[in-house]
Amino acid sequence: MPGLFTILSPAKSLEMDGADEAACRFETSRPRFSTRTRALAAELRERSPRSLESLMSISTKLADLNAQRWQEFGSRSNPRGAAAMCFRGDVYQGFEAWTMNKRALGWAQDHVRILSGLYGLLRPLDVIQPYRLEMGTRLPTDAGKDLYAFWGEELNRTLKKDMKAAKADTLVNLASDEYSKAARLGEMGLPVLDVKFLQKDGGKSKFISFFAKRARGLMARWMADNRPRNVADLSQFDLEGYRFQVKEGNDRLLVFSRPRPASARTKAS
Repeated sequence: MPGLFTILSPAKSLEMDGADEAACRFETSRPRFSTRTRALAAELRERSPRSLESLMSISTKLADLNAQRWQEFGSRSNPRGAAAMCFRGDVYQGFEAWTMNKRALGWAQDHVRILSGLYGLLRPLDVIQPYRLEMGTRLPTDAGKDLYAFWGEELNRTLKKDMKAAKADTLVNLASDEYSKAARLGEMGLPVLDVKFLQKDGGKSKFISFFAKRARGLMARWMADNRPRNVADLSQFDLEGYRFQVKEGNDRLLVFSRPRPASARTKAS
């Protein structure tokens, strides 16, 4: 019976402590584009901290950190961990892979993919090393002017293969525009659903980035726990007060909303 598949963006925040392979409760997997990843790492290893600062539009402190990361990338002593266990941004605070049972994580391994500027397309248990490389980075390579050119059609092709293997016929897009663009979703040849999460405040529905990011992770987690097979199943998503708004969406867009929480944001992205 056909089912649903979903994609997520990665996170800039990483936590490698306790997420290494040896500490993982589940069997890990290897990223599938290792040759391409090594090529990107080699290119970035040659850049100075100041060059990285300009390329990535990051602070001097972050540039120094990432220059060191590229020097250590691939070394035996470099920390490693399962992707979904290491990413710690807002999406992954909602996803909470580290609290999943074996059944849920097994479903996620087959039905959830994480788009990545460095690794291309990750399964939740694919082993990664510390890095920072956003998909929108204008890093020139032999393939073209940026990472969209570098990855080309590869991510779209692999996503299709993975969906076929999972017997999924509908893709739920929980990734940001920056990342979903790399997957060329318009060329999937099957239904793609976008999802919008809104906060009701003073009689108006508002899009608030922090809450939306967390909600994407919550929905992916709910999918892993509940294994929805169709849109009707997915419309039952109700974590943290969200409710499906049938009149606000269409056949390509699902809208969920809730009253805006009174508590202030407590965690950084």
